[in-house]
Amino acid sequence: MQWGRAALAVIVTAVLLTLVVANIVVRFSWVEVEDGVLWEARAEGIVAATVGTEAAGARAGILSGDVLVAVNGRGIDRVEQVLDAQHGSQRGQPLSYVISRAGYERPLRLDLEPLPDGARLLYYALAAVAIFALLVGCSVRVQRPRDPATLHFFWLTVAFFGVCGFSYSGRLDRLDWFFYWADVVAMLALPPLFVHFALVFPERQDAWSKTPRGRAMLPLLYLPAIVLGLVRASVLSAGALPGDTLENWVVALDRAEMLQLVAALVLGQAIMTRALGSLRSVTARRQLRWIVWGTLAGALPFALFYGLPYALGYQPWEALGLLVVLLALVPLAFASAVVRYRLMDVEVIIKRTVVYATVLAAIATIYTITLRFASDVFLGGSEQHNSVIAILATLLVVLLAPMVKNAIQTALDYAHYRDRYDYRRALLAFARDLNADLDLDRLTERLVQRLADTFGVDRITLFVASSPGAHDGFAAHRAVGTALESVPALKRFSGIGTRLESGQVVSLDDPFTVRRFSADEVRFWRDCGLHYFVPCLAKDGPIAVIGLGSRPSGEPLSTEDLTLLNAVAAQVATAIENGRLYRALREKAEELNRMREFSENVVQSLQDGLLVADLDGVVLHWNPAMEQIAGVPSAQAVGRRLDELFDPEFLAAVRMAERGGTEAATIYRTPLVSRHADGARKRLVNAAMHPLRTSSSTQAGSVLMVDDITSRVQLEEQLQISEKMASIGLLAAGVAHEVNTPLTGISSFTQMLLEQADPEDPRTRLLEKIERQTFRAAKIVNSLLHLSRPVQSETGPVDLHVVINDVLSLLEHQFRSASVQVRKDMQADAPMVRAVEHKLQQVFLNLFLNARDAMPKGGWVTIATRRDGDHLSVDVSDTGAGIPSEHLARIYDPFFSTKPIGQGTGLGLSITYGIVQEHDGTIVCDSQVGQGTRFTLSFPLLRPSRAESAGTSAG
Repeated sequence: MQWGRAALAVIVTAVLLTLVVANIVVRFSWVEVEDGVLWEARAEGIVAATVGTEAAGARAGILSGDVLVAVNGRGIDRVEQVLDAQHGSQRGQPLSYVISRAGYERPLRLDLEPLPDGARLLYYALAAVAIFALLVGCSVRVQRPRDPATLHFFWLTVAFFGVCGFSYSGRLDRLDWFFYWADVVAMLALPPLFVHFALVFPERQDAWSKTPRGRAMLPLLYLPAIVLGLVRASVLSAGALPGDTLENWVVALDRAEMLQLVAALVLGQAIMTRALGSLRSVTARRQLRWIVWGTLAGALPFALFYGLPYALGYQPWEALGLLVVLLALVPLAFASAVVRYRLMDVEVIIKRTVVYATVLAAIATIYTITLRFASDVFLGGSEQHNSVIAILATLLVVLLAPMVKNAIQTALDYAHYRDRYDYRRALLAFARDLNADLDLDRLTERLVQRLADTFGVDRITLFVASSPGAHDGFAAHRAVGTALESVPALKRFSGIGTRLESGQVVSLDDPFTVRRFSADEVRFWRDCGLHYFVPCLAKDGPIAVIGLGSRPSGEPLSTEDLTLLNAVAAQVATAIENGRLYRALREKAEELNRMREFSENVVQSLQDGLLVADLDGVVLHWNPAMEQIAGVPSAQAVGRRLDELFDPEFLAAVRMAERGGTEAATIYRTPLVSRHADGARKRLVNAAMHPLRTSSSTQAGSVLMVDDITSRVQLEEQLQISEKMASIGLLAAGVAHEVNTPLTGISSFTQMLLEQADPEDPRTRLLEKIERQTFRAAKIVNSLLHLSRPVQSETGPVDLHVVINDVLSLLEHQFRSASVQVRKDMQADAPMVRAVEHKLQQVFLNLFLNARDAMPKGGWVTIATRRDGDHLSVDVSDTGAGIPSEHLARIYDPFFSTKPIGQGTGLGLSITYGIVQEHDGTIVCDSQVGQGTRFTLSFPLLRPSRAESAGTSAG
């Protein structure tokens, strides 16, 4: 049904356009000719009533009172026959008349002349206005086929089209009569339709037309038109009327119809002006205001200067007929009001029309004045045309035209926008200066406030994307008139988001645009108070979106407003992109600064001494550890040469290693004499010199790292002594064990003999001496046993990782000297066991030393820890020669060793086994010849008591 209503309007429009094109073709191609004589039918025949003085009939000799007998040999008895003969002729084609005068017939030859057709240009202007009005009416009807107001408006434009578009040519054939009556019917229907529309639109609750009396009287509006139409029909159908009488009747009816039109325009204006003061709806007032102003601007000049004088019997100046062009404003104003969309665009159109009309008038005035002034000066006021002066005047107009246009545009803008004019100018200046502010937060805050002041909307929200093309859409970044937290994000792939992605402005007040989106989406954003969305386009797509609400007065934003917003949005996009680049650059600089500080902290936190020197040996950096080793503060060391900070022997050793040709020069156990303020200290260090290279791999200096191993060497020496003491203790234990058995026998037999001996017997004293010496020997043996078996220490919580790392630290130099590399794979948390720490150190010391001895050419030692339930397993493996399978069963026996003679005592694994057993652990060996050996130790994990846990937490 909806499409049917719209289709009817389209069909009617198409038919009318076809007819008006035919009318234009007829008017353009038909040229009416005449003889200049008013012929009347009288008793004596067809008599010449009047003859024009300069007409073709007067030149041929026709006088008033002559009777026309024949034309081109055909007898004449009716006036219509004369007109038919003239219409059948063409310009320049002569006619043969036979005239009877005073009873005598005489032949005459007439050359017909065309009728003056000065109204042809006026008709073409009227036809253009008619076509424009009809297309506007059809467009409005198609847009809103369900609105009754659009139907009324459509028939109003049809009537307006008929008045302006149809005009008979004078040919008076069937088609010409159709044009004539179409023009008459449209002229009769237009006034009551206009008054009717003024009474019912816009819809008003207290409208007179809604009362029973009003509904009953509405048909009476069409009564005058019906009466005038019937009178015209009766006059034209009465063929007996004389020619001058018929002409007078037709002219009188034309004037009456024009008077009806002028009266209807005045009455409709009065009705709408009165209704304008009683309307409460902002939209309805806006609608009616533009109808009133559009009608005044379009119809008042035509009605006042052309229609009314003609209706009162005066012949208006022919040029005033061009005022009909202004009638195009009437359907435009009506259409804008009916559609209720972009009423402000009518304002823009009118404003621009006024601007260009004023500019044209000003330019024409300047041209005329210039031409007149130049003629008076150079030609003495002569009317003679001079092309040079005309060209100079034209050049002057061309030069002044931009300035005149800008001045008129500025004046009209100031009059139109008033208090907001300065804001608009300030906004344009602000948009140009946006790129000068690189602080994104401050920039956006100033922007939304300036937009709110300029456009007078109740709220503005600036949505910013995380990055161009980001899928998370646009998040509210700054808002005016609402809380920022209450504004939802604008999804990039929603209906509105997709439209913005294409760079289009979205107006929820635009019915054409709204059709693209779902009703829920439109309602959602309207509930949020946002009606307009303007994308800020960067090269990769929208980088931000400006969302605007409505004005408190309810007036929508005009196309000019949105154009201004688009211009500002382009600058905003550039400014936001620059702000983001600046922020990214600032963040990158901060990141580099953090990295520099981190690197500085790493260097400063190194336990090894580190210095950086340039190619000339001048120190550039000197860390705290180097201060402790060399005894020179960093402030004193930086900027000095290396030979001023280190003793010559140390530098000579470093430089000799550098001459070895390797990338990094390393020296071990090199003596270094420090330069502490409280006295020089002798240290033993490892040093490594590395080249400092730039990004292009060119050497820019050297990096020297110094490791103070003085304490470590001392520990190693203590370790060697401990190994020797352990071997001696074990040997003493073995000797004591072997000696203690015979001593026990000697002591026992001696005591038995003493019990049976006589005290006076001299041999008793010998036995007593033997007993004392035996006790003395036993005491010595017990002392040896105490030496080999230390007193039992109390156990406590021990971190196995700490134990392993301590032992590895002790053996680091030995491993490095033997080309042994260490690989550690330890679990993350600290494994705690209950043990005696120094005994566990002895266990791992024995295992690591055995691994080292098993790899005389170097290799890998791997230490791995893992948790197996409530036990901790430790794997110590090497890549050495391995242990033959026939020896695996004896490796824990005392004095058994697979090492060459003189390199082992055979007690290390025996002691290890005993200590592991003492700690409720297990030890398992897995070895293959040529592949290496792996020892797996298992210890029960510590389960702390509540008291210990509480104490640990408190600590």
